[in-house]
Amino acid sequence: MSSNDSSSLARRPSPVLRTPSSVHRNLSAVRPQSSVARVDLLVVAGMVNAGAKVLDVGCGDGQLLRLLAETRAVDGRGIELSREGVNECVAKGLAVVQGDADTDLIDYPDDAFDYVILSQTLQATRHPGRVLENMLRIGRRAIVSFPNFGHWAIRLQLLFGGHMPITNNLPDPWWESPNIHFCTIKDFRELCDLIGAKMEKAVALNHWGRALRFNAPWWFWNLLGQQAVFLLSRRP
Repeated sequence: MSSNDSSSLARRPSPVLRTPSSVHRNLSAVRPQSSVARVDLLVVAGMVNAGAKVLDVGCGDGQLLRLLAETRAVDGRGIELSREGVNECVAKGLAVVQGDADTDLIDYPDDAFDYVILSQTLQATRHPGRVLENMLRIGRRAIVSFPNFGHWAIRLQLLFGGHMPITNNLPDPWWESPNIHFCTIKDFRELCDLIGAKMEKAVALNHWGRALRFNAPWWFWNLLGQQAVFLLSRRP
């Protein structure tokens, strides 16, 4: 990206982020039958239409795929980097193969899925921009959730502690963390603008896992949102 591109991004006015009321209404409809799911996974599931064809990138132990199968009756597939995660998913009867988001998404055809989901994995990819572009190529919509490195608690740990933060969403010390590209909500918005992604819905969750329900400018979400979930599509 050129210096002119960077300055134009910095000058672009920041829109107000809005939490759609439909997201909150959908949460009550996606409570899992088998176990209690993470709050961000419930938000993700609330953005998926019933019966959709879904690819979960970096699906881990398959918790989200199982939640979507139970509550949305989706045709769900997954790719996971770790062999242990793949084995655990297959043992649960989930359609998961071993793969790397940075190198293997390019092999999927255009518009192969209704939704491509990247849950709490963006910061662990080597090329987040390319991964996001491929997600929007192979899926009609993309859903991305990530920990917000601009949260007030992280800022305080850096300012007063002088060390890399450890939080509920970032529990590993820096020398053991799989994360290599931390970002804030503001950073992610700028990336979406850069690659031409349309932000259809957005939800920021606070320290207690509650959605910030009222309209707020980006700086408010960036300060108080511990994690965020975005529903994206391609611009026409």
